[in-house]
Amino acid sequence: MAFPTPPAILAERDLRAGEFDQNPASALLRLYAWMHLARTGDNRILDLFRQGLIKGTVTGGQGNEALIVPLILLADKTIDAVSFTHRDFGGHLIWSDHLCDHLNQYFANAGSPTKAREGNVHHGDVKNRSLPMISHLGSMLSHVLGVTDSQRRQGKPAVGFTFFGDGSSSTGDIHESLNLASLLSLPVVFIIENNKYAYSTPVSEQFTAGTELYQRAAGYGMEGYSLDATGDVETITRTLAAAIDKVRSTSRPVLIEAHTLRMRGHAAYDTCDYLAPGELDAILAQDPLPKFRAKLVAAGHAAALEKIEAELHAFLEACIQVSLAVARPVADASLLAEVFAPPAPALPWQPTPAASEQLTSAQAINAALRKVLAERPESLILGQDIGTYGGAFKVTDGLLKDFGRPRVFNTPLCESACTGWAIGMALNGHRPIEEFQFADFSTEAVTQITLNAATYHFRAGAAVPLVFRLPCGGGLTMGSFHSQELESLFLSMPGLKAIYPSTPQDAFNAILAAYEDNNPVLIFEHKGLYRRGKHPVAWDKNYRDVWQPKLLRPGTYATFVTYGEMTLPAAEACAYFENEYEKSFDLFDLRGLAPLQLDAIKASLERTHRLIVLHEGRRTHGFGAELVARLTEEHFFSLEAAPLRIASADMPVPFAPELELAYRPTREKLIEQIAAWIG
Repeated sequence: MAFPTPPAILAERDLRAGEFDQNPASALLRLYAWMHLARTGDNRILDLFRQGLIKGTVTGGQGNEALIVPLILLADKTIDAVSFTHRDFGGHLIWSDHLCDHLNQYFANAGSPTKAREGNVHHGDVKNRSLPMISHLGSMLSHVLGVTDSQRRQGKPAVGFTFFGDGSSSTGDIHESLNLASLLSLPVVFIIENNKYAYSTPVSEQFTAGTELYQRAAGYGMEGYSLDATGDVETITRTLAAAIDKVRSTSRPVLIEAHTLRMRGHAAYDTCDYLAPGELDAILAQDPLPKFRAKLVAAGHAAALEKIEAELHAFLEACIQVSLAVARPVADASLLAEVFAPPAPALPWQPTPAASEQLTSAQAINAALRKVLAERPESLILGQDIGTYGGAFKVTDGLLKDFGRPRVFNTPLCESACTGWAIGMALNGHRPIEEFQFADFSTEAVTQITLNAATYHFRAGAAVPLVFRLPCGGGLTMGSFHSQELESLFLSMPGLKAIYPSTPQDAFNAILAAYEDNNPVLIFEHKGLYRRGKHPVAWDKNYRDVWQPKLLRPGTYATFVTYGEMTLPAAEACAYFENEYEKSFDLFDLRGLAPLQLDAIKASLERTHRLIVLHEGRRTHGFGAELVARLTEEHFFSLEAAPLRIASADMPVPFAPELELAYRPTREKLIEQIAAWIG
């Protein structure tokens, strides 16, 4: 069914402050039309929810229209970037797409922009730089920073627009993003939609009484001011226009605390019984929409307003009927298939280095990063201390000197915002590689990695080509906060790929294979392997094979699966049993942890009928449990012994070398446990 034709006044999605002087009637009526559509649309969506035609819940922007409508009409939708929140339905309507597209999202039907995979306002239009929100509100801001930075690097004078409420202003991500935007001098307009309540919690219980949130801008070296978004709409629009023009010309961020209204509570289920007597009446009395209408009527526009309202009403109701008629979504094969972006073609790498070089794993990774930076102009590397210092493990040594600070970015201590910035860059054509100083510190960015980057393609159809480098593992006497194996933590969440190389050549190949993938890829780099001897490294045309398991040594008695640094004691144990017990094992280096490619290992298990799985992570909920389940569920009745699962002890990583030795698998422990298993 075709979408209804919008009224002519909605054909104009832009506004410039100068129009108030040149053609004020046109400008003011355009503002009113979009504000009225946003209000009536929000009200009808609430009605439809109460009728049971919209599921979940709905949040409304009633009272916020005098802020969001002028701001988005003033934005340059051809180059700017934005991420809306719950109160910004009017912004969605103006930025892009037809009203029916947005209604389809609320109805969660087959025409939903998210294919009904996300609810209500959790949608955007990534191809037009409108980034979808998640409920972890502070985590969206840094994406806008990344897209805006990417646009500027491409020579486009873009401005980013981010929105957050008085409630989410307390989250760490907000402060990280403000600091990062100021540090990088990014042209971003930060808008605090201060409606005085975070769900039911008043501002008096969120921060110190008398605090003006905009004053926090001074701490980040940016301009900040307060805006009454319940007052005169023309004044609001002129103020916002001046702010946007200044940000666009100076490339400096600004923080605006916009005092708005929440006229319908937090969401449809909110009873508002926490409001004091008479408080709701006072809120409704400040509603800027009827005041704006009265001003236009007094200026002689009553007939024009009635015509606009009639056209908008008819349009809205026609769109509702069209969207109600759209079919329900079908759970077909695409639901699982689209967790990941489609396979990417191989990049045209130069076949270098042609001759083998003797390199450590750290040097091999450095060589691969150098190759990426030299051959791929869209690439960049970020991380703490990776610049002049060369990284905590000197893996990025010399890259800043050779490629410059725009390509090798030394980040502040804000893992979440920096990861969000990298996601935004990846969404807009760049391909970042982020180094976490230690894998343990990636827990500061779990939301960004697992709920943002990992889910983007599924919920928004957008690829996020982003590599995370995670120096991990124990054995170096670094204690609990510098020695974690986190693969089971991250890979329990869908949408992430992962490689765990164990040799310098595989480490070199892993960087190239991960870089050209259109999905977020984790590369686990065991710190104990960085300088564990030098081995030949050269250009390998089959570098993508690093996603597949590698047979390290053949055998007949059992199938032995491991990865990372554990390949070394595993190989020693295999040699011992072949010499002392005359029992040989098929020893596999798994390499690609996600998605798992187990055909070769399953074929081995069909021959050996016995399985050993070894990993350094803790045993309980460890990655080995998944391997055992995957490998035995098809071959359970052909097994001649129970699978043997060897892992670290279920405790935090202890510090002292004697204690850490007791914690981790060792050659001697492997021999002891395998011998007992053989019986």
